[in-house]
This record gives sequence, structure tokens and C-alpha cells, in this order.
Amino acid sequence: MTYCVGILLKEGMVLASDSRTNAGVDQVGIYPKMHLFAWEGERHFAVLAAGNLATTQAVVAQLASDGENEEIETNLRTVASLTDAADYLGEISRAVQKRYAGDGDKSVFQATFMLAGQIQGEPMGMHLIYPEGNHIEPSPYQPYLQIGETKYGKPILDRIVTSNMSLENAARTALVSHDSTMRSNLSVGPPIDLLIYRRNQIDGGKHIRMQQNTPYLASLRKQWQKGMERIFHRLPLFDWEKNANG
Repeated sequence: MTYCVGILLKEGMVLASDSRTNAGVDQVGIYPKMHLFAWEGERHFAVLAAGNLATTQAVVAQLASDGENEEIETNLRTVASLTDAADYLGEISRAVQKRYAGDGDKSVFQATFMLAGQIQGEPMGMHLIYPEGNHIEPSPYQPYLQIGETKYGKPILDRIVTSNMSLENAARTALVSHDSTMRSNLSVGPPIDLLIYRRNQIDGGKHIRMQQNTPYLASLRKQWQKGMERIFHRLPLFDWEKNANG
């Protein structure tokens, strides 16, 4: 399994993904789920992947190959908009799934992707691309997208994330969301890839990879745990507790 989150803000966007794959308790591997494509000063994209590993690797490999092949008319290097890029990625994903499945094969080769980035002169954006190839964008009322094991990391996003928050606060929120997921689900694990894109700066963004024992991630985890405990002990008492305490 995996967990990826993207937060779209007025200042830019923040993306985070884990690196664990799990096909059983004795088949755990580490494969980054965040893949970067950049032409400095022209366009930059991040592709986050969840689902069948063979499918996601084949799709990412074709994105990279097409981008370097001048004979391929449509690719990440040539698309006119982020929506066109999402359509293109969706088409590749569907073709790969169909090729692997074969005739009558009921095996599951589905994959879900998140595509984020900006083309020079175009607005910054983010799309969640379903296995069927269709896609959605974040809502102004919920300016984030998730793929993979989403439920454990969602509560902090719902309570904290707004489109007006700073990129740094959004990055901390994404990391706490991942820490909450890793604590409750062993199929999600480090390294954690964190990417910060600042709007209209087509420079590839700031990319950080954090291990379980990376000092910043360890400190964040510790402070969050302590903060939660402090808040818990400050919750209001029931009436009978107040009476019992005089």
C-alpha cells in the first residue's frame, strides 16, 4: 500500500509520499512513489503513484521515455496545459492496465496517480487521475488530494488545511498526516518524499527525502505526540467529575 497527499495553496503547493510497498508480511520493499519531471524555466511536474507497482513503474517509464523522444508528439514536454497532461497520463495508464490484464484476466493491475505542477504562463494545478483515466482537481473548500491509504491521515487535513496557509505550515501538516498514517498502518512507511513548489517559480521546487530517524521528522513526531497529550488532558470534564472534585 502507499499514501500520497497534495495540498494546493495560494502560495504554491506541497506534495508528500511514502516509499513502502507491501505484498504480504514477508514481501516488503522500498520504492519511491514520487517522480519528478522538470524542464527548468519551462515546466515542472510531479507524478505520485499508488496501486499496482508494475503498472505504476511502466507508466512512469513511458512518461520519461516519451519526454525524451522528439518523435512522440504528445508528452509532458509538449502538452499545452496541466489538464492536457492529466489526460495524457490517464491514457497511458489505461493502456498499460489493458496490456497487463490481457484477455479475460481478472488480476488487478489498477493504479491511481496524482499529477501536480506548472507550465510557464499557465496556472499551477493538481489532478487526481483514477484508474479509468478520468481526473478531478482539488476543491476551493477542500484544497487537497489524497491517494492510497487515505483514511488515517485525513482528519488532520480536514482540521488544519486552508488555501491561505503558508507552504511551510502545509508541509508540516503533510508530514503529520503521514506520521499518523504510519502509526496506524504498517503498509505505509519511510522514506518520506516532501516536495514544495512555489507558484510561478518554474525551478523544480524544493525536494526533501526523510528517513524514519531523520532529526527533523523525529522531532516533529515527538512534538506532535506531546502536544496531543497536553490537549487531551485539557479537555473539559464531565459534570459528575467536577462535582467529585469539589
